[in-house]
Amino acid sequence: MPLVTSREVLKKAQAEGYAVGAFNANNLEYIQAIIEAAEEEKAPVILQASQGAINYAGLDMIVSMVKTKAEAATVPVVLHLDHGTSFEQNVRCLRAGFTSLMFDGSKLPYSENAAITRRIVEMAHAVGVPVEAELGQVPTAGNVTMEEVEALMTDPDEAKKFVEETGVDFLAVAVGSVHKMTSQAAKIDAERTKKIAELTGVPLVLHGASGVTDEGYKAGIKAGICKINIATELNKAFTRGIHDALAKKPDEIDPRKIAGVGREYMKEAIKAKMRLFECSGKA
Repeated sequence: MPLVTSREVLKKAQAEGYAVGAFNANNLEYIQAIIEAAEEEKAPVILQASQGAINYAGLDMIVSMVKTKAEAATVPVVLHLDHGTSFEQNVRCLRAGFTSLMFDGSKLPYSENAAITRRIVEMAHAVGVPVEAELGQVPTAGNVTMEEVEALMTDPDEAKKFVEETGVDFLAVAVGSVHKMTSQAAKIDAERTKKIAELTGVPLVLHGASGVTDEGYKAGIKAGICKINIATELNKAFTRGIHDALAKKPDEIDPRKIAGVGREYMKEAIKAKMRLFECSGKA
């Protein structure tokens, strides 16, 4: 089917109390794994392109591959810009065919973040495309301490003001997760999440979710998380598949056979997340 917008799938998730998986795609095998897993689980799915993916594959190439695969699918597929860097990049992605946008102004002063977000919302809403923004900061794994993670969390009252001022459709919140964690150890502040959801009324988004515990996912969803971003865990599954394929057949020279194993490993990881997020069977 044609690509759908994130508004269609996230409003349903919000109403029914589950979360939709948003999976970052870096190449053909990722796109195949994400959409095939969604088909097998009968789940709606959000396929995301990050800055790294856009730089690696090229904007038009990503859109062409996703559209081709999505049009043959029977489940709703969204093409979303992950961590959009500017108004101009959001314009380019909208023109290229993305059905969901994001501006990440979380490192900017509040007033600048809100002003740019509002411009993007006005532009995107003119053609029916929803927008995600970010408030608070999700740090990156490294030397970050728990105190620093807590200091960067989203303020519920500020979130309410931000949504009212910008008209943004979904809000990415900092509630305990950390980008690029390789182990599941992050803890979600469920009470903060619940308060933000109640004050804003919009579906909330969890970034840096590969490092969140299974219990954390469940608590977050119950509190109002409707979109959960997964990237690092897919990278781990893909590379693990490649390592295993080469260990079994070290003389293999056909890269399709090697990458194909990585693709199957990713599919299993994606399907497990869909079941955990309770979006399986919700297409």
